[in-house]
Amino acid sequence: MRIIDGRDRRAVNRVAAGRHGPDRRIERRVSAIVGRVRSEGDRALIAFARRFVDLRGPLEVSTQEIQAGASAVAPDVRRAIRLAARNIARVASRQLPKPFELSTVPGVTVEQRIEPLARVGCYVPGGRFPLPSSLLMTAVPARVAGVKEILVVCPRPEPAVMAAALEAGVTRLFRIGGAHAVAALAYGTKTVPRVDKIVGPGNQYVAAAKTLVSADCAIDFHAGPTEIVIVAARSQPEWVAADLIAQAEHDPDARSVLITWNARYAADVVRRAPRLSVGRDIVARSLARHGVAIVTRSADEAMALANRLAPEHLVVESEALVRRPITAGAVFVGPYSAQAAGDYATGSNHVLPTSGAARFRGGLSAADFVRVMSVQRLTREGLGRLAETILPLARAEGLAAHARSVEVRLS
Repeated sequence: MRIIDGRDRRAVNRVAAGRHGPDRRIERRVSAIVGRVRSEGDRALIAFARRFVDLRGPLEVSTQEIQAGASAVAPDVRRAIRLAARNIARVASRQLPKPFELSTVPGVTVEQRIEPLARVGCYVPGGRFPLPSSLLMTAVPARVAGVKEILVVCPRPEPAVMAAALEAGVTRLFRIGGAHAVAALAYGTKTVPRVDKIVGPGNQYVAAAKTLVSADCAIDFHAGPTEIVIVAARSQPEWVAADLIAQAEHDPDARSVLITWNARYAADVVRRAPRLSVGRDIVARSLARHGVAIVTRSADEAMALANRLAPEHLVVESEALVRRPITAGAVFVGPYSAQAAGDYATGSNHVLPTSGAARFRGGLSAADFVRVMSVQRLTREGLGRLAETILPLARAEGLAAHARSVEVRLS
């Protein structure tokens, strides 16, 4: 990790601009993969699965195999999965938009109707580590929202992932991953049905594929490398260093940033990080490339910079720091609010916007799995009351047929 003076605008700007732009080489590869799956279906899907993850056996994991895999999971892990799912469901149930019916004028009602999506696809990574938590974070809110068919794709579904699938109420589980899995979900094959929306984290190929298919199939958001920003000057330095390392272990491209107004504190945290990450190659690479401590002149300046970065995860040491507008995917307040708690157990969703996208949206929620529609009902009296609004506006816009469609009903 390196230390930057907050007055060094060029260095700070490099941190703020440190987003990973599109890799044209990856985009070309992904485009070819998606195109083949779209045109050739299962034949291309199976070929890519065998090529990239050495698929043996059928694409779909049978119910019996899921149950057998889940039964092999240690009891404490299964209990943890059950408790995590319960908390995720409790939070998700409060996230759904509410239906209503309102009369704007006599004879005119507007109803807000909430309908769940029919079928969704959840991407669960299966590279360096099995991630049952990612399955829970995507599938449980979908179930709470009322989605009837929840499909999960995972290139290497370990027993813990199968246990999570059972707990979350997953409909079907497929042993596929990468850009070809995203293409199958977006366009459908004989084996994999087309879905209405694709959610969940993944590597650069998965992110590029989701971006590519988003014109034809809804996605949650365009994801980049994971990131954390910690704003602190008095918290236990060991705890802060541990949080930075916890984020760095995800990926060599993960970004771990400390913002503080205490230069000695920054040096203390940076000094501890190498000792706590001994023997962890991914952590060492991540911190060397993207680990930074920025020393500002004040707490207010620190929070302004944190908001400018709009991080996926924002950790602040005190309640006083969040008594202002905040821009982040998820916020953790106080010394015991470890970001890892949100990854697994608090019930808040850990599928979050990255690369500054927290400027305009929050994390995945049950609301992402429903459609909000307006249903309008007018009587003749109601239409007559609105005519004085409709007719002048329609004519002002040069849309005479719009005006006539109302007048013909009232004549």
